[in-house]
Amino acid sequence: MSLKEWLDKGLILDSIGLGVFAVDQDWNVVYFSREAERVTVFSAREAIGSKCWEVFCTEFCNSRCYLQKAISQGKSEVKRRVHFLSREGRRIPLEITASVLRDAKGKVIGGVECFSDKLVAAPPPPQGSSSDIIGRSKPMQRLYATLGAISRTDAAVLLTGETGTGKGVFARAIHASSARRSGPFVDVNCAALPENLLESELFGYRKGAFTGANRDKPGLFEAASGGTIFLDEIGDLPPGLQAKLLQALEGGRFHPLGSVKPVSVDVRVISATNRDLRTRVASGQFRSDLYYRLRVLEMELPPLRERPGDVDLLADHFVHMAAARYGRRTPIISANTRRTLASCTFQGNVRELKHAMEHAVILSQADTIEPDHLPEYILGGGNTPPRLEGVTGAGGEGGGTIQARERAMLLEALQEHGFSISETANALGVNRTTLWRKMKKHGL
Repeated sequence: MSLKEWLDKGLILDSIGLGVFAVDQDWNVVYFSREAERVTVFSAREAIGSKCWEVFCTEFCNSRCYLQKAISQGKSEVKRRVHFLSREGRRIPLEITASVLRDAKGKVIGGVECFSDKLVAAPPPPQGSSSDIIGRSKPMQRLYATLGAISRTDAAVLLTGETGTGKGVFARAIHASSARRSGPFVDVNCAALPENLLESELFGYRKGAFTGANRDKPGLFEAASGGTIFLDEIGDLPPGLQAKLLQALEGGRFHPLGSVKPVSVDVRVISATNRDLRTRVASGQFRSDLYYRLRVLEMELPPLRERPGDVDLLADHFVHMAAARYGRRTPIISANTRRTLASCTFQGNVRELKHAMEHAVILSQADTIEPDHLPEYILGGGNTPPRLEGVTGAGGEGGGTIQARERAMLLEALQEHGFSISETANALGVNRTTLWRKMKKHGL
């Protein structure tokens, strides 16, 4: 089979979750899959015809190239770890497999490389937690570790962070991976209920407590007994209710409206706020004793702009969810759209990205989401994505020469490991002498 005949069947590769590119004997890219576009943020149009190292630059391109080794030795290099340097200057860990391509007579006609960025993701959330927690960035790795420790306790938890960072998702994840997972999870938005109704909703009332109270009504704390109650927007809790909530937290007992007998409950409390409770405590708007009782354990959720490496994962997840909701085939997010998303600051965080991708799925009538399918506020409100200074090349704007991209990769790796030669060499998979030679070559 000729290389052209093999490529004619390449559409099959677009349906699998692996990035794939193929080169001819002159190292020109002749095939570039949709998943390769997603991972590298190079379009197939940009990649095809370029040298492979211009669009798929790793620390091994100048030496120890796994694809070159596979072709020269006639056998595959399987599940090798590399770092791809994106056109925005990020080092992305990948797992690759490189193989030789032969025609029907056994003659070498090129090579093919498959790669994935999903096989080297962060450890999954604790067992039983929400599958809606998506991310493999360093801030998310820290949260996974914290989530596991918190879930093994029964202490009160305070979740902090900007609006839209996923505090409700994490609250459900803590409950789902705790010993209380078989009990109820009761979600209360303290800012959504009128102040005159909030006390009766939380703690219930007895018949005759007020006009219209024709029967006993248990509150949400009683409904959550044996499980977890999630008090969202706790910073908006009226001062009059703060003392009663403190009593319920400390003794597990409270008096429903109109009752002379206390009610005992077994409830774990998780609360959340996007406000600075320390400032509200200092100004007298929030009780200090309640604040410290709520924050026995604290998790601060990072804004999306501090975990840019998770935008692609989240976008894919939300597109899949929206397509399933509207009964559509899941569209592909184009490379241009991914670059547009990478340039956004997402003031509304994960919630804003979720709504933007649902909007795009609804407007897209084809199999690909393009930038004009995104909401206008996304198209008009993003920042220019970071670029490597002085890096240009055949891969398109920001593509970079192989020398400049290798220098940027080395510098980032050195900075990441505190300029430790041993640690950096180990992370890059080279010996110290090779690393010194590369540093000298690039003036580092």
